[in-house]
Amino acid sequence: MRNSGGKKPKLVAPKRNAPTGSSKARRAKTAGNQNRRKRRAKKPPRNIFVALFAWMFGWVFRLIWWLTSRVALVVGLVLGMTTLYYYMQLPPPVDQVDGRSGGSVTMLDREGEVFAWRGEQFGGLIRVDTVSPFLKNAVIATEDKRFYRHFGISPRGIASAIRINLRAGRGPLQGNGGSTITQQVAKILCLGSAFTPTSDATPEEMSKQEKAYESDCRRSTKLRKLKEVPFSLAMELKYTKDEILMIYLNRAYLGAGAQGFEAASQRYFGKNASQVNPAESAMLAGLLKAPSRYAPTNNLQRSQDRAGVIIGLMEAQEFLTAEQAASARANPAELSAAAEAVAGGYYADWVMETGPAFLTKTTTEDVLIKTTFDARIQKAAELALADIFENKIKKGSKAQAAIVVMSADGAVRAMVGGRRTKVSGQFNRAIQAKRQTGSSFKPFVYGAALDLGYRFDTIVEDAPITINIPGSGPWTPKNYSGKFRGQITLTEALANSINTVAVRVSEDVGREAVRTVAQDFGIKSDLAIGPALALGASESTLLEMTGAYAGILNGGTSVTPYGLLELSLQGDEAPLMGKSGGLGERVISEFAARQLVYMMNQVTEVGSGRRALLPDRQIAGKTGTTSAARDAWFIGFTADYVVGVWMGYDDNSKLSGVTGGGLPAEIWRETMLRVNEGIPPKPLPMIDPMVEAQPVPVPQPVRIDPAQSILEDVLGAIFGRRQ
Repeated sequence: MRNSGGKKPKLVAPKRNAPTGSSKARRAKTAGNQNRRKRRAKKPPRNIFVALFAWMFGWVFRLIWWLTSRVALVVGLVLGMTTLYYYMQLPPPVDQVDGRSGGSVTMLDREGEVFAWRGEQFGGLIRVDTVSPFLKNAVIATEDKRFYRHFGISPRGIASAIRINLRAGRGPLQGNGGSTITQQVAKILCLGSAFTPTSDATPEEMSKQEKAYESDCRRSTKLRKLKEVPFSLAMELKYTKDEILMIYLNRAYLGAGAQGFEAASQRYFGKNASQVNPAESAMLAGLLKAPSRYAPTNNLQRSQDRAGVIIGLMEAQEFLTAEQAASARANPAELSAAAEAVAGGYYADWVMETGPAFLTKTTTEDVLIKTTFDARIQKAAELALADIFENKIKKGSKAQAAIVVMSADGAVRAMVGGRRTKVSGQFNRAIQAKRQTGSSFKPFVYGAALDLGYRFDTIVEDAPITINIPGSGPWTPKNYSGKFRGQITLTEALANSINTVAVRVSEDVGREAVRTVAQDFGIKSDLAIGPALALGASESTLLEMTGAYAGILNGGTSVTPYGLLELSLQGDEAPLMGKSGGLGERVISEFAARQLVYMMNQVTEVGSGRRALLPDRQIAGKTGTTSAARDAWFIGFTADYVVGVWMGYDDNSKLSGVTGGGLPAEIWRETMLRVNEGIPPKPLPMIDPMVEAQPVPVPQPVRIDPAQSILEDVLGAIFGRRQ
């Protein structure tokens, strides 16, 4: 059907969202909308102050965020650029393992065993895969248990260190630093700043400069701590973890001049770092905290206690089983024989003096020196000295003593430079103290006389004698006893140390002859020019005097004391230099020397040196006591060894009741008793007095007054009396 008017109806599309369903649902929806409109209509208007505060807070927050993000960006850029700079500067890791500017000296005894070190030792390159796994784990457990898990900096470690410092009442950055092994390596490497001494520095100045440099590197300032961060990150990027640990194992200072764990292992245990057990590893790792304090050569018990703490850490971090930890605690690390002895300090100092300075004191290489040192004999001398001072010297005495032991050819076997024996770099009284020799000089007077025709049984006179000394007036020597014996043999005069006879003989043969004999035997010190020369008014060292007596034992041939046998660079087979002493030129005839040995034997048999007698072998020697008893000497020998002993005060004070035939002779005897243990006795190279006996009067003076000689020459030329 069409609509009226002929118009078409409008087409209207159906509403897509028209509500569907029941009228009840539509009414519920409409009611919900109305309720929401009512609640919105009832909401109070917003407080303007709250709105303002919210706006300001948001603005400040956005500002802080903007600034923080920009600062972080700048810091990140600076950190990144600094890290990149350090990264570009870092050399290969192997070049970082030995940072010493100087070398070291290792000394071997006559058996080839190490007994002393000088300078900073570097035992050789060790790597993480060649070192003992116990040692590697001990270091990680002690210093940085998260070493293989962090990126060079440990925020947890730093936070823990700050907490510990605050609890201890220190500042947050004082005390524990929370440094990782990487950061410690950064400090050891001084952030890449190498030591550069001044070009004109002397060895002593260079040593001071290097110590100042190392001290500065160890200072833990806030600025240096900040610099450690990019340097540590650079190492973490450039090196592997094992390479960083390798540098640490080689560069860490571990006391007693040992740089790196290889040197420390050899120094303390006499073995390589690849061979140390858990107890030894723990002791070495314990040194990292305080090398000097925990060095086992300073205090073994303290070092063992520290190692016990490290063993606990290793067990807690499962680097050791319970059984291994228990075994390590039950069997703590012990020092090697050489490290425990700490012997030969004075001897080593002397050897360093005898070698060329550029290969000893100022060496830039690692030097190996083979010596004549005998650890057994050194111990014998030290024990003898300690025994006498403990049992025969009053407590609190400041008296000092020195001992030198050498073989007949001048090879020095032991040296004690003072009562403190386990030292180095101290005043060595055996080689540095020049003291008056007293009657110990008399063998040179009689040696000169015997060489010029006197005999051991020549009759001489013990009577008062006065000599006029130009510029000083008359001088009259006296005997120690204050008495005179009249006609006696030369042997009796030496045995009883008769002063008047020594002066008569010296004046008869000529002081110059006496000086020549003494100097040729090795007395290098200036000798007196007056008649008191015969009584030991000159000064000398114990080493010189002992070496001179060795010349007498050697049949009148001079001896130069020596300790250095061979010097070479470590790793080289060919030595750079060889023996520095030994037998020299003949000084007096062999017959004169054999007579002199007999005379000195009588000093110990019937004379002033009887307290030095040994029960099983012949000895010869001479006592010496200076004027005012400021020095006391006993020097003597068997067929195998020569031993010199000196006693006195460093300030040259007077000894109380001490003569050369007393305590020095007893120290000599105690030393020789120990030195000769196990050595079969041999006879001394001396004459048989029963075969050689032929008493003769004193020879007529051979010296002629120069003025008289000239006058006689003139008269002879005139009257023909002289041919």
